[in-house]
Amino acid sequence: MSPSRFSVAICGGGIGGLTLAVALSKYPEIEVNVYEAAGQFKEIGAGVMIWARTWEILTLLGMAGDFSRIAHAPPDGSLGIGFDYRKSDQPSEGSRFYLFEVPYGCIRFHRAHFLDALVGHLPAGAAHFGKRLISYARRRDRRTALAFADGSSATCDLLVGCDGIKSTVRKQMLEDSVRAGGDRTLLELVDPVWSGTVAYRGLIPVEKLRSAHGTEHRTIQSPMMYCGKGKHVVSYSISAGSIVNVVALASKPELYGTPWTGAWVEDCPASEMQECYSQWEPEVGELLKCIEKPTRWAIHEMKPLPFYARDGVVLLGDAAHAMTPNQGAGAGQAIEDAFILASVLGHPSTDRQTLEAALQAYERVRLPIANHALRGSRESGDMYEFNGPVRDDLAVLGPRIGRQWDWLWESTAQGERDRAIGMLRSTKAKL
Repeated sequence: MSPSRFSVAICGGGIGGLTLAVALSKYPEIEVNVYEAAGQFKEIGAGVMIWARTWEILTLLGMAGDFSRIAHAPPDGSLGIGFDYRKSDQPSEGSRFYLFEVPYGCIRFHRAHFLDALVGHLPAGAAHFGKRLISYARRRDRRTALAFADGSSATCDLLVGCDGIKSTVRKQMLEDSVRAGGDRTLLELVDPVWSGTVAYRGLIPVEKLRSAHGTEHRTIQSPMMYCGKGKHVVSYSISAGSIVNVVALASKPELYGTPWTGAWVEDCPASEMQECYSQWEPEVGELLKCIEKPTRWAIHEMKPLPFYARDGVVLLGDAAHAMTPNQGAGAGQAIEDAFILASVLGHPSTDRQTLEAALQAYERVRLPIANHALRGSRESGDMYEFNGPVRDDLAVLGPRIGRQWDWLWESTAQGERDRAIGMLRSTKAKL
């Protein structure tokens, strides 16, 4: 192969973009540049969780050792708790109505530590900071010109939009498709929509929780899902078990898709969060009282897109399928995107002339799976808050929640990679 088979510009240095850069670094003949708008790689939020299928990808990329050291506990493949579901929306003690257990359980990390582990595997010189993309243009030579807010520019053979839920790349891709004669309803997919949910987030040192609770709080050992009408609280340990991450969500489904006029993320009084769950079981109240400075998040999501790739530009992660956090799937789906895209781009048959075939294979494999996770996450949130089809019929609800997780083992990362490569070969044979 020539020294540079083709060049890839990754716009956005979050979990998805960095995973793609690391995966592509296995192919030295592909030139990779990561353009990050901020002055450094950083993540907002606190906890991130993945499941066994995502752990398989980290293992295949040679990073399992690094991630084992920063997980809540080193993953060993044994059966573990995914979530312990309790009915908690009453002042008296709640009760378990479903226990979700899977191999590896729920693998949890501090989000900043997760990002740092990826950064440690980046090739030297790949990262460029202060590069906020404002537009791109397809040239006659089939390369793409990038224009950044600081006045600088760059070119690439493939632009990958990893620029999050408010993606500039997605916006231009959809608008360009309409200008080229596409369905005008694509414009309705440009912007994310408010889910009708707000989330209160906070971190608690484990020793502080032990001291306040008097005994070992349930969530120190088990990922918890406290459920109630219109609300649910998620909590789990991160940072080698030293910190508990808490996300308390409150929803008004009738407001789905209505405008959110305030800041998406802002500080809020602890009293606001505590009042929201004031009539819930004691261990929820004890948990929330340990959060001194919560933040309030307006939870937005994307409507499912009909395509991820057009004319040498492709979407990945939240730019393609930002979803609610109810199945802990957002980071894992971005990592799967990166793994599959890197696999088809790195295949020996992919070059400047055949990039579109590789993007087609990526889209055909990833779009239906990611859109299924997007829809399923919203459906799961409705179930946790007794707004699903069976409301609070707990005997029926528990198994239904369990079936929502079937996507975790209906396929594997390796199997999806092999399927994508098979599609790539089939498309190449027809050219």
